[in-house]
Amino acid sequence: MEWDWDFVWKIMPTLIEGVKITIIATLLGSVLSTVVGLAIALLRRSPTRLISMPVSFAAEFIRGTPLLVQLYFIFYVLPDFGILLPPLVAGVIGLGLHYGTYTAEVYRAGIDNVPRGQWEAAKACNLTGGQTWTHVILPQAIPPMIPALANYFIAMFKETPLLSVITVLELMNQAKSVANSYYRYVEPMTLVGAFFLTISLLSVFGLRWLEKRYGRIER
Repeated sequence: MEWDWDFVWKIMPTLIEGVKITIIATLLGSVLSTVVGLAIALLRRSPTRLISMPVSFAAEFIRGTPLLVQLYFIFYVLPDFGILLPPLVAGVIGLGLHYGTYTAEVYRAGIDNVPRGQWEAAKACNLTGGQTWTHVILPQAIPPMIPALANYFIAMFKETPLLSVITVLELMNQAKSVANSYYRYVEPMTLVGAFFLTISLLSVFGLRWLEKRYGRIER
C-alpha cells in the first residue's frame, strides 16, 4: 500500500486532537501522582501503625497489579457501587494512583538521604513537625528527586494508549478509529509512532537538563 499524503493531511486534525488529550492526561496524571506519592511517603513514615500499615499494603497492592486492570476497575466496576466517572477523569485517576505508588519510593529515598543532623538541628531550633518538613526536609529532599520523577512522567506518557480501553479519545484511540473507518492503517499508526517519538525525545532533552540542574546538587 502506497503512502497517501492527502490522507495524512485529512486525518491530521483528528490525530492532533488525540495528542492534546494524551498530553492533558499525562500532565494531570503526573500532578496527581506527585501529590499521591508524597502523601504515601509521609503516611508510611507515621509512627502509628494503624496508619502506616494500611497505606503500605494499599501501595504495594496497587504497584503489584497491572495498570490495565486498575483502569478497568475504576471505569467499569466502580459504577456498580454508584461511582460513575467520565473516561478522562477515570484515566487520570488510574494513572495518578498507579504512578503515585512509584513516586512514593522516590520521595522515600530522597527523604532518607537528608542527613540526620538536619532533623536534629530542626528539633534544636524548636521547629514544629510541619515547619521541619516544609522548611528543612522537603526543600533538601525534592530537588535531587526531580530527574527520577521526570522519568516516571515519560513512562506515564508512553502508557497513555492504555486509556483507549476505557474509551478515552487519546492519540491511539483516535488513530484506531480513523484506521477502522478508512481501512488504512499505515498512515495513522505511523503518525502515532512519530508523535510519541517526537514528544518523548523532547521530554528526554528536558530530563537531561533537569539532571544537569538538579541531579548533582551537593549537600
